[in-house]
Amino acid sequence: MVHVTHSTTAIRRARGVFVALTLIATGSLLAACADVPTDPDARIAYEQKNDPIEPANRGVFAANEYVDKHAFKPVAMAYRDNVPDPLQRGIHNFVTNLSEPMIEMNDLLQGNFALGWITFQRFMLNTLVGGFGFFDVAAGNNLPFHDADFGQTFGVWGISEGPYVMLPVFGPSNVRDAIGTGLSFVLDPWTFVGGANAVYANYSRTGVSAVDTRTAYIDPLNEMEQNSLDFYASMRSAYRQHRAYEVRSAGGNGDVTDRDSSSVTVGEPDMSDP
Repeated sequence: MVHVTHSTTAIRRARGVFVALTLIATGSLLAACADVPTDPDARIAYEQKNDPIEPANRGVFAANEYVDKHAFKPVAMAYRDNVPDPLQRGIHNFVTNLSEPMIEMNDLLQGNFALGWITFQRFMLNTLVGGFGFFDVAAGNNLPFHDADFGQTFGVWGISEGPYVMLPVFGPSNVRDAIGTGLSFVLDPWTFVGGANAVYANYSRTGVSAVDTRTAYIDPLNEMEQNSLDFYASMRSAYRQHRAYEVRSAGGNGDVTDRDSSSVTVGEPDMSDP
């Protein structure tokens, strides 16, 4: 009975995240429809930025930056500077391996069955032989990591990105990706694993994954901020280019062999190259 309660609570929280992100995305979409400028030159600039609620987005961005500078970034720097590199790599491999079932789901939804087969082999090999994913033995057997998510899947299906939106905590996104992010919480297979220990392990995975991701972005984001006249605009441009590339790659119009397991992917526009 306790196991059911804990599992149900986790599912309800995942649904709550999905509803919150969907509402934010819907609000951005409605604002975009309401505030289209009529002047031709202003209309061109408006469409290029694709950011109809920019003042609100900048406010969220400022709040995110405050939290990042006083919480997330210091934790990530302490982790990078004090945890041995081999252990960091092992932790990165472990949390990456836990994401493989979700990637598999999106590979299949995108019709990328060859990549889906690679994902399946990676998960089985790293889980059974690589210490539950702590060692990426699959990469050494010509099974490289690639990423896939619901926002990317929607893009492959032909759904446009929609207006740009800055999400609290999650950061840069758009209507399509915001809904995809929420859906990933609802459909994450690990959410449905019952038992209190599984629920706590899932929360721990989320925290560790966040630290791992933020650590990978320390130097690229520092460089972007130092070299940008407008950090917000640079972030927006880099994010949109990065996501457009990922959708093209998944749709067969990019070189997916260039995608690897690092947060800033080699061979594609990244968050440090707006």
